[in-house]
Order: sequence, then structure tokens, then C-alpha cells
Amino acid sequence: MHLDTLKSGFVPPESKLVPWNQWNPGLTNDELTLGQVKETLPGANPDDIGFMVKLLENPASPLALTGAVSLERHDCIHIILGRGLLNQDEAFVIGFTMGSAGDDLSKLEEFIFKKVARHLYPTNYRMTRKSLKAYQLGLEAAREMGTYKIYNFPFENYYHMQLSELRKMLKVNAARLKQIYREEQAMLPDTKASKRLPII
Repeated sequence: MHLDTLKSGFVPPESKLVPWNQWNPGLTNDELTLGQVKETLPGANPDDIGFMVKLLENPASPLALTGAVSLERHDCIHIILGRGLLNQDEAFVIGFTMGSAGDDLSKLEEFIFKKVARHLYPTNYRMTRKSLKAYQLGLEAAREMGTYKIYNFPFENYYHMQLSELRKMLKVNAARLKQIYREEQAMLPDTKASKRLPII
């Protein structure tokens, strides 16, 4: 189910039944609120998330990398960026989140993330070389747009706000994102994630 098709304020509850690998919020949903779209997200059970993932990406971890964010806020960033839940989508979202740290993110942390995500993450979370190209695009996109520390933004207080306003507040330019997603699609043309990127 592509949520770009939801043009009214009503989000049908049955959309909760969409399998995680089909969920894809898109970017032409400006009139919907963050809460409405989040209600459609088939969220992961925190207990199912691998130890290595939690070690680097959970802000409560003593070894968390810069840009680590709570699962709830991470889900909201997926919505803001119009990305689904496939590994390539995850890579872009994580890259964007870490990239929004600006100079606080070190080259060493980028290196550690890439190596661990490529070789030590559990199979379902492990990133391929292709996915890591999307990660790099995400890093660069956040820096280019000037989105600042999106991982610190209290999304939980803004479920009532329309996505158009939130994107503006966060300096997330949907038109520029579509251009970047076209670049990603050209770079990785044969992946499932690329084929459904919101480029129009």
C-alpha cells in the first residue's frame, strides 16, 4: 500500500495489516498529519531487534554512535523522508539521521557503522554494498539540506502536525529529496526499494 493514495484525513485501520516490506509512505502526503501516517506503520517489536543493532543505534547504549535515536523517533524519520522499511530504505534513513549531526559525526563513526552493518548485523538487518550507497546518499542529503540533529527532535509532541509543516520545520526539502531519489534509482536500478522510490 502506497500512502500517497490517501488524500483525505481518514486513515483506514486495516492499513495496519500491510506487511512491513510493502509499507511505503511516499512524499505526496503533505496534508496528512504525522500521527495519521504513523498509525499505518507496521512497527517492529523492540525485542526482535538484534543486539548489535541496539548496541550502535539505541541512544541508551554506552556504545551508541552519534545520531542514535529511539525506535519511535526513527519510525517518524522514515515518514518524514518518505521511505519504507526495506534495508535500502533503512540505510538511507540512518545515513540521513547520522548526517544531520553535522561535524559531531566523526569519520571513524561512519567507518565503524559501515563495517558493523555490513559484516556483524544480524542477517535481516545486514546491509549490502548497495544499501551502503544509499546510506552515503542519506548522509550527504542531510548535510546539504542543513537538517540539524533530527534525532533530537521530539516527534512524539507533533503527531497532530501536518507533514508539510514538519518537513519545513526540519529543513527537509521534499522536492530535493525526489531529485536525490532519482539519483539513487539510477545508481541502484534493480532493487525493490529503488523501484518504488517517490521520485515524482
